Amino acid sequence: MSYADVYQSWKNDPEAYWMAQADAIDWVTPPSKALFAENAPLYEWFKDAQVNTCWNAVDRHVEAGRGDRTAIIYDSPVTETVRHISYGELKEQVASLAGALTAKGVTTGDRVIIYMPMVPEALVAMLACARIGAIHSVVFGGFASNELAVRIDDATPKAIIAGSCGIEPGRIVEYKPLLDGAIELAHHKPEFTVIFQRDQAVAPLKAGFDFDWAALQKDAAPVDCVPVSGDHPAYILYTSGTTGAPKGVVRPTAGHLVALNWTMKNIYDVDPGDVFWAASDVGWVVGHSYICYAPLVAGNTTVVFEGKPVGTPDAGTFWRVIQDHNVKSFFTAPTAFRAVKRVDPDGEFIKKYDLSGLNTIYLAGERADPDTIEWMQDKLGKPVLDHWWQTETGYTIAGNPWGIEKMPVKIGSPTVAMPGYDVQILDEGGNEMPAGELGAIAIKLPLPPGTLPTLWNAEERFLKSYLNTFPGYYETGDAGMIDEDGYLYIMARTDDVINVAGHRLSTGGMEEVLAGHPDVAECAVIGVADALKGQLPMGFLCLSNGVNRPHEEIVAEVIQRVRDQIGPVAAFKLALVVDRLPKTRSGKILRATMAAIADGRDYKMPATIDDPAILDELTEALTAVGYPQG
Repeated sequence: MSYADVYQSWKNDPEAYWMAQADAIDWVTPPSKALFAENAPLYEWFKDAQVNTCWNAVDRHVEAGRGDRTAIIYDSPVTETVRHISYGELKEQVASLAGALTAKGVTTGDRVIIYMPMVPEALVAMLACARIGAIHSVVFGGFASNELAVRIDDATPKAIIAGSCGIEPGRIVEYKPLLDGAIELAHHKPEFTVIFQRDQAVAPLKAGFDFDWAALQKDAAPVDCVPVSGDHPAYILYTSGTTGAPKGVVRPTAGHLVALNWTMKNIYDVDPGDVFWAASDVGWVVGHSYICYAPLVAGNTTVVFEGKPVGTPDAGTFWRVIQDHNVKSFFTAPTAFRAVKRVDPDGEFIKKYDLSGLNTIYLAGERADPDTIEWMQDKLGKPVLDHWWQTETGYTIAGNPWGIEKMPVKIGSPTVAMPGYDVQILDEGGNEMPAGELGAIAIKLPLPPGTLPTLWNAEERFLKSYLNTFPGYYETGDAGMIDEDGYLYIMARTDDVINVAGHRLSTGGMEEVLAGHPDVAECAVIGVADALKGQLPMGFLCLSNGVNRPHEEIVAEVIQRVRDQIGPVAAFKLALVVDRLPKTRSGKILRATMAAIADGRDYKMPATIDDPAILDELTEALTAVGYPQG
């Protein structure tokens, strides 16, 4: 079947389509129907089923005689460690930890916060919670105490599972002091913690409250999987909210299993036994969906990588991992490739490795600029597919359905909407926009299985954040357009569409032009306040290694490029060369924070910022050119 046939078959009968996909899941009690719409606009899928996520991700493969297949490859250049864990070994480890948690009183519906580095034990902790019906909430390892405390107060966990430390290039980050500080700050107090001790920093434990990971499991009996209802929350994952308070995205168990299993073949084109690598972190949604759950549910081998794209030890790390472990499908963020390109612009490291087993590269998490994609295609000779989704959806909204039909790639577009998603471009009044015109991207309700049904303990906030702006639609918060062929273009967050003298302009479109300059390795465009035009665009440029030309020349050239390619209407006259851009730990550029600094407005230090010192550098650079004005 072609993509058009599959999409149309979903559209003709969404419930029948998703019931057919549900056949791939092992149910304790199958669902009687797919969609439960009694509470519209709050929809739920497969609500009356009984099922267990851990069984589908681990036990069923062992029961089917595939226990010797490798489930997890742990590759840690920072500790010079490589480990292979089979499905059989994974089942033993998960059942053991689940038994230890059960013995400590953790039961179905209890929350458990997981605060771990990129080690296989992070996945074991997630799966152990799923095994007994506990709801996990993974918080990025090394998050600041106050941010962790906010999540403790919102999730009210019975227990916290943490690593003793994380390892960054050149430094050890001790987690235990951060965890202790968070518990002290939080109003809610967990009953106990479980600490996975690492040799690089063994944490002191408080007797009767902190329990050693290995010692706790020593006398605990392993436990079987506990069935839960289809609407049971598998996990809560906090995403930053515009008000500063994090939003707890809820992931429903049954829809999560059905949807993620569907994606592995249809989007990523991998079969059971193939090696799939998502170079992300368990603290982000990509780590939940595509390091832990989806590959394991589909019977793939997943790679847990503890390192960075450059510096652990060099810009060839990605290629070594792909070669050494015969990775078939590779998924990372565009910022990772921009980092590699900046250090190795000629792709010399790529030539050192055999990448013949790699079929496809996937990008998501932020806009993929055409210049980076073209560089990758040129140096790697592999299909590079952008796809677009959100923490809230948990998997692809729009992508290239490589396992259904290899559709033509249009650089700058994540391709087309996936089954389940009726994507529309709306104006401010909620009216559909013509092809090729910029507007708000919204998705007609109901959203498909596996997407968020609500926010944790915050239904009103869920409605206000996502459903009230355009009744009958989910508001994505992104702006873009759909072309004549139905290809979607994500141009910016809605907040990043700037208004220059009445003209609505996409900062993303300008970034594409700047990124095309041969000396520019990375860039960002923000809107800064202007008394005459309302807003003006300002560009920030990071140059490629080895560029020694005067900055004034490069700035003049990029200004001319924007004038030539977008036109005088963009009023692009401000650009600045900087050493680096402020980013989250997942690599997203903190444009709203940059704009606040440029405008002299107060801002809250972003919890996810990779290095707070960079904001001081940015302030100095802006001050040197007269910002904020007045």
